[in-house]
Amino acid sequence: MRKRIVCSLALVAAGLTALAACSSSSSSSSSTTSTTSPSPTSTSSAAAALPGQYGSVPAEATGTQTAGTITVAAPPNSAPTWILPIVTGAANSVYTVPEFDYQMYRPLYWLVNGVQPKETPAMSLANDPVWSNGDKTVTFTLKSNYKWSNGDPVTSQDVLFWWYLMKAAIKESPANWAYYTPGLGIPDQVKSISAPNASTVVMNLTAAVNPTWFWEDSLGAIQPMPSQSWDIDATGGKAITDWATNPADATKIYNYLSDQAKSLSTYATNPLWQVVDGPYKLSSFTTSTGAFTMVPNTSYGGPGATTESTWESVPFTSDAAEFNAVKAGSIDIGYVPLTDLPQASSLTSSYNEFGYGDFGWSYVAYNFKDTTDDFNNIIDKLYIRQALAHLEDEAGYIHAFFYGAGAEGFGPVPAIPESPFTPSNALTDPYPFSTADAAAILKANGWSVVPNGTDTCIKPGTGAGECGAGIAAGQKLEWGVIYNTSPAVIGEQVQDWASQARTVGITMNLSSSNFDYMIVNYNDPSSPKTIDKWAMEDFGGFTDSTYPTTFGVFNSTGSSNLGGYADPEADKLITASISSSNPDAVTAEASYLTTQQPGLFQPGPDDAFGTAAILVWKKDISGTPESFQDLTQASWTPEYWFLTS
Repeated sequence: MRKRIVCSLALVAAGLTALAACSSSSSSSSSTTSTTSPSPTSTSSAAAALPGQYGSVPAEATGTQTAGTITVAAPPNSAPTWILPIVTGAANSVYTVPEFDYQMYRPLYWLVNGVQPKETPAMSLANDPVWSNGDKTVTFTLKSNYKWSNGDPVTSQDVLFWWYLMKAAIKESPANWAYYTPGLGIPDQVKSISAPNASTVVMNLTAAVNPTWFWEDSLGAIQPMPSQSWDIDATGGKAITDWATNPADATKIYNYLSDQAKSLSTYATNPLWQVVDGPYKLSSFTTSTGAFTMVPNTSYGGPGATTESTWESVPFTSDAAEFNAVKAGSIDIGYVPLTDLPQASSLTSSYNEFGYGDFGWSYVAYNFKDTTDDFNNIIDKLYIRQALAHLEDEAGYIHAFFYGAGAEGFGPVPAIPESPFTPSNALTDPYPFSTADAAAILKANGWSVVPNGTDTCIKPGTGAGECGAGIAAGQKLEWGVIYNTSPAVIGEQVQDWASQARTVGITMNLSSSNFDYMIVNYNDPSSPKTIDKWAMEDFGGFTDSTYPTTFGVFNSTGSSNLGGYADPEADKLITASISSSNPDAVTAEASYLTTQQPGLFQPGPDDAFGTAAILVWKKDISGTPESFQDLTQASWTPEYWFLTS
């Protein structure tokens, strides 16, 4: 998979590299290529085969479970950068949230189950919500088996504590909570919140909402925080108890905790971060590399292995270095980058292998606010975006760059993994690869097409057959594209796309960067000073929420709307997805965006650890099949792993 942002949502770097040597066909149909590696010996049948999977996952071993230390690979530029369970927009990534923060501070609802985008009820802190008052009141109860590592139970007050500190955070800056969108979702659509007893929380909303959306995308983002341990400020540790009634005091506490979270060098030593409700505590953190070690939280009340192991996140400076470690057998759980997939067969004597696509999308983000050379007036034309989509050879990319380990993707909700929300127009390519079609679209809209040169507008104006509003005579089709160097498949795809664009007179000036830099600096909501510094970027993509609305990403006010896409019809459909009880609303939203192409949707490579790769793990490590499948969905559940010898 690619490094991506997670929807409901956290960023993760999409792991696609540009494909060299794409297929020469002028069009392609939707297809998924899969292979199967030998299944390792297990005590029972392996997990059921999935459409499009690579390799297989053995059944959980029976017999004695042994605890130990399990080393887990971390891709380049994947260091966690935040620990407080109110993640900022700048820090929001799968490496900071699911891999790191969720190990210590669990969300209310656990909404991944292997490769299936659905809840794992036993891992949720709360029972499923109950709706009343015409979908304007929601009530949920916390489970009694979860408690903090200091022995305190996880209570409704811990939910309220998180709530009021989150509100204090976004009052200071909307960017202080990555999942905030003004006017929609939490907290703005909540008229009141209360805790009638220690286990119950009641929210009264300002209007009816789609219950599935509010549950999975809003309630699912809440992470209770230990109100009895963190209700302090910078005045020497003095307790503040009126945070629910005094916004100024809630702000004091938030500012204190936020300041502590900025001190990465003290993450493993600060007593604050040792009070956790998740399966692990942080025992070491190396600021310079992002390496960290998690040790079992013996007070954890959720499911897991009988004897829980310590695990170490081992960062690598390159995919090549990580693969060398796998070949040498010096990493327990790692990945094979897709560029090295032809060598994977040499590992099957010592490693299990599994690959599957992530529930999300990879894409090139377009910056609709970049006024440099009137790029904003170019990219806001649907016909331009359609022409650009025709220049992408998805089937060729999968063959040449993914070695068959991937699936085509045409919109924000993919066909694989399977979801009931995938629209019919995302099952086959609405804009199949054809340079001839791309050239014809440009010519039909007033452009002089100069193969291997640079196209210019020769028919300015807003009428039929003209270039469109804001485009002057002589305007060139030339702009920059910035791409993430890891994984390599991102660059391979972008380079081929630019090469195909050149054949119809579009000039893309390529430059490379890295995920961490890109999501901070090429991000219109959080970095307005750099709005005119980028036209297109390919950092990777987004991981969908279980209820896969793009609320927050493609609605005009979304906090993760990186390129400022604004379309009234998209806003209307996205609003319907979150406010209507219509079960088909989110599918209609996805269908419209698949047609409108707010970015260049790309094929989805098989994913491991948020990068384009297949997962490998040593054969003396076992666990539930879902705990290994999870790693293809930007989800880490190491509490289920154990050693068999």
